Amino acid sequence: MKKVYTEEEIRKIIRDQNVRFLRLCFTDINGTLKNVEVPLSQLDKVLANEIRFDGSSIDGYVRIEESDMVLYPDFSTWAVLPWGDNEGGKIGRLICSVHNTDGTPFAGDPRNNLKRVVNEMKEMGYSNFEIGFEAEFFLFKEDSEGNWTTKPTDQSSYFDMASEDEGAKCRRDIVETLEKIGFEVEAAHHEVGAGQQEIDFRFDDAVATADKVLTFKMVVKQIAKKHGLHATFMPKPVEGLPGSGMHTNMSLFKDGKNVFYDKDGEYKLSKTALYFLNGILSHARALTCVGNPTVNSYKRLIPGFEAPVYISWANKNRSPLVRIPDAEEIGTRLEMRSADPTANPYLLLAACLKAGLEGIKEAKMPMKPITSNVFEMSAEEKKERGIIALPSTLHNATKYFKEDKLIQDALGEHLTQSFIESKELEWAQYTQSVSDWERNRYMNY
Repeated sequence: MKKVYTEEEIRKIIRDQNVRFLRLCFTDINGTLKNVEVPLSQLDKVLANEIRFDGSSIDGYVRIEESDMVLYPDFSTWAVLPWGDNEGGKIGRLICSVHNTDGTPFAGDPRNNLKRVVNEMKEMGYSNFEIGFEAEFFLFKEDSEGNWTTKPTDQSSYFDMASEDEGAKCRRDIVETLEKIGFEVEAAHHEVGAGQQEIDFRFDDAVATADKVLTFKMVVKQIAKKHGLHATFMPKPVEGLPGSGMHTNMSLFKDGKNVFYDKDGEYKLSKTALYFLNGILSHARALTCVGNPTVNSYKRLIPGFEAPVYISWANKNRSPLVRIPDAEEIGTRLEMRSADPTANPYLLLAACLKAGLEGIKEAKMPMKPITSNVFEMSAEEKKERGIIALPSTLHNATKYFKEDKLIQDALGEHLTQSFIESKELEWAQYTQSVSDWERNRYMNY
């Protein structure tokens, strides 16, 4: 259970650890971490929800004529960032929800929106939507001027042990830093691609886990920089190497019990779990736009690299969209394997939860699970089993999102409009760009 600090505890930690600045964090529509940093002299205003900022300069927020926004810090997110200078003072961090000047939650804040959908879940009688993210990333070397390159730190592969290479040292430093700020790290290992890493931390409720994944990405980048490396969560940074995913493990709780578990059910799954699963599968194409929100995301969702391409599910097979890992009662979960680390975690979880709850309401069973490799099936086999493809481009995913009213409802009117505008702008910019591949192929025409 997450600790909620009191004002007195925060003030004591500030005194004891020589905290001199306060970083108030929130996200834009794209999941980019933003912050307002204030000196310690503003502590009383911070604790009283009196820090304002200009929302008109944040993607997906408001127009310039209605720009004033107010930050409401969540005391459960308090942390002292461990890389501060003791002499110059350390930095305290709080993740905030964004409010209007009249005190009401701002509808364009992705964190507020997730809390709204979580409240809908609670109205249906469920207590927690528990999430475990597995966010992969690459570590690349920097050049002599500190710019990124695509030279990996190693040539290792899945679970390889290279205890003294640059990447392994950096990964250990990241784990130690995360633990200093309250993370319970469960595993850390090398992934399939050269220079590719994965660090897994303990599951938590949806809002807390979304908060943690933003903190995780910040720590990874900060510590990598300290080691002279560049960390990237780009889904497909290098052609020919595996991409980086953010597998999303989901379970639903009621009265302290995991309602996805049924000891007598097939695969130990309850009907509630299967209904929730059907909701995810039914809205998978629109969900893909939220979970894979960049042009580059779709360079990862291709055959040959284990990332899912088709809408299906299985209990052990790793090729479908959703997998059911072997687990005991509390760990019974649905693992959606399509999302990548560029997704805004608040929007992704709101959309997944909304789709799953709709599945429970509809009470329909999903398609039959897949027991063979879906990539090796013929087109006829896939058609017979009702297996359809995920969108292959951001353009197509955006079209499915614009057709899916439920997933739009999951984001709400304000965020939906901002999200569509953002995706259409990104696609338009991409279609106007000219790549090296095009020049190499067509310059001699």
